[in-house]
Amino acid sequence: MIPSITDSTVKAAIAAIASESATTQEKIDMLIELAQGLQKKPQNAQDLWSAIALYKRATEMCSDDYPLMKARAKVGMAGALRTIPDEGTELLLEAKAAYVEAIPILQQLASKEELAEAQMNFGLVLQSLVPFNLAQIADSIKAYQEALRVFTAEKYPEEYAILHNNIAIAYLSISVGMEQKQLCEGLAVQTFESALKQITLIENPREYAMLQNNLGNALQYLQSNHPIENNLRAIAAYEEALKVRNAQDTPLEYANTISNKANALFNLPDDPEKPEAGNPQNLLKARNYYQQAWEIFTQHQQLEQAQIVAQALQELETEMQLSNQQLQRQ
Repeated sequence: MIPSITDSTVKAAIAAIASESATTQEKIDMLIELAQGLQKKPQNAQDLWSAIALYKRATEMCSDDYPLMKARAKVGMAGALRTIPDEGTELLLEAKAAYVEAIPILQQLASKEELAEAQMNFGLVLQSLVPFNLAQIADSIKAYQEALRVFTAEKYPEEYAILHNNIAIAYLSISVGMEQKQLCEGLAVQTFESALKQITLIENPREYAMLQNNLGNALQYLQSNHPIENNLRAIAAYEEALKVRNAQDTPLEYANTISNKANALFNLPDDPEKPEAGNPQNLLKARNYYQQAWEIFTQHQQLEQAQIVAQALQELETEMQLSNQQLQRQ
């Protein structure tokens, strides 16, 4: 039987700790490095649990003599805990506690980039805890904004784009009254548009497509007195995203965007100047996009997304039948 990467890594780590030739600092370094290796490309959840075990061992070895290394081990452990699929909150709360302990040390001893990365991931943990009433969305946004002090568009476009994306999604998730909800949705749209002034199709195509796709979603579901205008703007954003996303190179992202575009077309009159005339042409376009998306999601075993698209297709077929009946009566 061929041992898994995890087995050999953990064994190597144990051997390093047992070795008398290595200093304590070298042993801690090796434990953290091996844990990071497992964490970067985990084959399964067990790899992440093994990484956590190595981080914990490194933390124990640090005592109070190596505060920065201890903080790094805590941050690594928090990242692994955040990544493990879990329907509850136990792992997220453990990750939150690790960040709370590590970040003040990083503020004193680490580089500003290392600190900003920890703040960025801390924001994600807080955002994940908000639905359980175990964190405030304002604290999540604050952590992202702290990270943006370092991750500027000029030096770190990828992180800059992701942070703006996360902030906008945080605004959209705030549950408040209708009037405040409109304000939060407006802030989300502004956040996407602000990022897109810095992130270009040529320089950062992947991040550009992500921001355009999510801007389209925000526009499409905006509480507004101008739904047709918003849907037209949403479709324009999806078309920008589709300049990057295609069925060959990025099939799942492509399927995601065309299903979003189909949602917008479903609610858009063929002639925005004559909404009373209905949208049989746009419904046909939407059906084509939904069918493509369903095939891609099914082919890639994304069954939950495939089911959502199948349900949308069913609703669209019903709408088309109603539309045909109305045309026949006219």
